[in-house]
Amino acid sequence: MRIPDLDLDLLRGFVAVAERGGFTAAGLALGLTQSAVSLKVKRLEDLVGKPVFARTSRAVTLTREGETLLAYARRMLALNDEAVRRMVAPPVMGRLRLGVADHFIPNSLAPMLAGFSRAYPDLRLEVEVGRSHELRAEHERGRLDLVLGKRRDGETVGRLVFTEDIVWVAAPGFSALPDRPLPLSMLPQGCMFRERALAALARAGIAFEVVFTSPSLLGVAAAAQAGFALTVLGRHGFLPGVAEVPDLPELGTAQMCVFGDEGGQSPVFDALIGFLRESMNVA
Repeated sequence: MRIPDLDLDLLRGFVAVAERGGFTAAGLALGLTQSAVSLKVKRLEDLVGKPVFARTSRAVTLTREGETLLAYARRMLALNDEAVRRMVAPPVMGRLRLGVADHFIPNSLAPMLAGFSRAYPDLRLEVEVGRSHELRAEHERGRLDLVLGKRRDGETVGRLVFTEDIVWVAAPGFSALPDRPLPLSMLPQGCMFRERALAALARAGIAFEVVFTSPSLLGVAAAAQAGFALTVLGRHGFLPGVAEVPDLPELGTAQMCVFGDEGGQSPVFDALIGFLRESMNVA
């Protein structure tokens, strides 16, 4: 039996549906109609001879075969994109001193940077992780070339990469003790997420106390994971062992930006920003 070749275009549509939970959302991300995405998935199912999604009137979920295919599809698309980038992108070389706020997609940043380094092997990448405002101060002193971090409320500087919701999180099943202030785990003063969370609780008349402070996002998250306190994270920054906590004041959104070379004059900076947006499937 002849083994068919998988079509990358069909795989891209399949991955978009799987990651966004539906055909309409996938179509918006890909710039296609819902029916066009549905047709791609149908052609893929015909090609592999198995259904990859279980469809109901309310949800689209992966079948067991779909879960298996999804892992392969992501690897194939990543390898394709890396190869194309190496072949057709203009050469990018030199040294890039990059500051990254630890709120900036902590789960997937390291693999993204590894992929970026593979795609641009002639670029020497040096990365420093810290707090947004401290890294931006380092950039202003000339010690960093570029910073990935949060834009503070009311600011317009920086090149927007993506916008994300800020949400309350805690260990699954967390329950605050009755008649006690809400225990919080927070980054030190100066953190925008901390300031916004405390202000929202104060406006709502909810008693709270900061019981755990750490300069590291992983430290703050560890207190939440252990069930010791609540904290706040961006949706792109969800870490294992925490779940969203409902019925608390809304915290709005945060704009994650690139600071440095706002005029887009550097091919190095443009290459990194483009790579991040492609990896995250944001426009």
